[in-house]
Amino acid sequence: MTREPETADDGTTTRTPDEMSLDELREEIQSIDREIVELIAQRTYVADTIAQVKEEQGLPTTDEEQEQQVMDRAGENAEQFDVDANLVKAIFRLLIELNKVEQRDSR
Repeated sequence: MTREPETADDGTTTRTPDEMSLDELREEIQSIDREIVELIAQRTYVADTIAQVKEEQGLPTTDEEQEQQVMDRAGENAEQFDVDANLVKAIFRLLIELNKVEQRDSR
Protein backbone atom coordinates (compact mmCIF):
# COMPACT_ATOMS: atom_id res chain seq x y z
CA MET A 1 0.00 0.00 0.00
CA THR A 2 1.57 3.29 -1.08
CA ARG A 3 0.63 6.63 0.32
CA GLU A 4 0.00 9.68 -1.77
CA PRO A 5 1.86 12.92 -1.04
CA GLU A 6 0.10 14.91 1.66
CA THR A 7 -0.13 18.64 2.12
CA ALA A 8 1.04 19.83 5.54
CA ASP A 9 -0.68 22.56 7.55
CA ASP A 10 1.88 25.08 6.29
CA GLY A 11 1.02 24.28 2.65
CA THR A 12 4.15 22.29 1.88
CA THR A 13 3.89 18.84 0.32
CA THR A 14 5.36 15.92 2.23
CA ARG A 15 7.20 13.22 0.31
CA THR A 16 5.79 9.80 -0.44
CA PRO A 17 7.51 6.75 1.08
CA ASP A 18 9.08 6.05 -2.33
CA GLU A 19 10.92 9.36 -2.05
CA MET A 20 12.22 8.81 1.50
CA SER A 21 15.49 7.37 2.75
CA LEU A 22 15.62 4.25 4.92
CA ASP A 23 16.21 6.36 8.04
CA GLU A 24 13.27 8.60 7.18
CA LEU A 25 11.06 5.57 6.61
CA ARG A 26 12.09 4.16 9.99
CA GLU A 27 11.29 7.48 11.64
CA GLU A 28 7.87 7.32 9.96
CA ILE A 29 7.33 3.82 11.41
CA GLN A 30 8.37 5.08 14.87
CA SER A 31 5.84 7.89 14.61
CA ILE A 32 3.09 5.52 13.51
CA ASP A 33 3.98 3.12 16.36
CA ARG A 34 3.60 5.97 18.88
CA GLU A 35 0.22 6.83 17.40
CA ILE A 36 -0.89 3.19 17.63
CA VAL A 37 0.13 3.03 21.29
CA GLU A 38 -1.67 6.31 21.99
CA LEU A 39 -4.84 4.95 20.37
CA ILE A 40 -4.56 1.71 22.36
CA ALA A 41 -4.26 3.79 25.54
CA GLN A 42 -7.35 5.81 24.57
CA ARG A 43 -9.27 2.64 23.75
CA THR A 44 -8.25 1.07 27.06
CA TYR A 45 -9.41 4.16 28.98
CA VAL A 46 -12.82 4.02 27.29
CA ALA A 47 -13.05 0.26 27.88
CA ASP A 48 -12.26 0.83 31.57
CA THR A 49 -15.05 3.41 31.72
CA ILE A 50 -17.41 0.92 30.09
CA ALA A 51 -16.41 -1.63 32.72
CA GLN A 52 -17.34 0.84 35.47
CA VAL A 53 -20.73 1.46 33.87
CA LYS A 54 -21.33 -2.29 33.50
CA GLU A 55 -20.48 -2.83 37.16
CA GLU A 56 -22.75 0.02 38.29
CA GLN A 57 -25.60 -1.40 36.21
CA GLY A 58 -24.94 -5.00 37.24
CA LEU A 59 -24.17 -6.08 33.68
CA PRO A 60 -21.88 -8.99 32.82
CA THR A 61 -18.31 -8.36 31.71
CA THR A 62 -18.80 -10.21 28.42
CA ASP A 63 -21.18 -8.98 25.72
CA GLU A 64 -20.78 -11.39 22.81
CA GLU A 65 -23.09 -9.41 20.51
CA GLN A 66 -21.03 -6.25 21.04
CA GLU A 67 -17.78 -8.19 20.56
CA GLN A 68 -19.09 -9.53 17.24
CA GLN A 69 -19.99 -6.00 16.13
CA VAL A 70 -16.44 -4.86 16.97
CA MET A 71 -14.99 -7.77 14.99
CA ASP A 72 -17.28 -7.06 12.02
CA ARG A 73 -16.25 -3.39 12.02
CA ALA A 74 -12.59 -4.38 12.27
CA GLY A 75 -12.96 -6.58 9.19
CA GLU A 76 -14.80 -3.87 7.27
CA ASN A 77 -12.18 -1.27 8.18
CA ALA A 78 -9.40 -3.65 7.14
CA GLU A 79 -11.00 -4.13 3.75
CA GLN A 80 -11.48 -0.37 3.35
CA PHE A 81 -7.75 0.19 3.90
CA ASP A 82 -6.67 -2.91 1.94
CA VAL A 83 -5.20 -4.62 5.01
CA ASP A 84 -5.43 -8.34 5.80
CA ALA A 85 -8.76 -8.68 7.61
CA ASN A 86 -7.61 -11.77 9.52
CA LEU A 87 -4.61 -9.88 10.91
CA VAL A 88 -6.74 -6.92 11.96
CA LYS A 89 -9.35 -9.18 13.55
CA ALA A 90 -6.62 -11.03 15.46
CA ILE A 91 -5.34 -7.72 16.84
CA PHE A 92 -8.84 -6.69 17.87
CA ARG A 93 -9.51 -10.10 19.44
CA LEU A 94 -6.38 -9.55 21.54
CA LEU A 95 -7.50 -6.04 22.53
CA ILE A 96 -10.94 -7.33 23.51
CA GLU A 97 -9.49 -10.19 25.56
CA LEU A 98 -7.10 -7.86 27.37
CA ASN A 99 -9.95 -5.48 28.20
CA LYS A 100 -12.07 -8.37 29.50
CA VAL A 101 -9.22 -9.56 31.75
CA GLU A 102 -8.82 -6.04 33.13
CA GLN A 103 -12.59 -5.78 33.66
CA ARG A 104 -12.71 -9.07 35.55
CA ASP A 105 -9.66 -8.16 37.64
CA SER A 106 -11.20 -4.82 38.64
CA ARG A 107 -14.43 -6.43 39.92
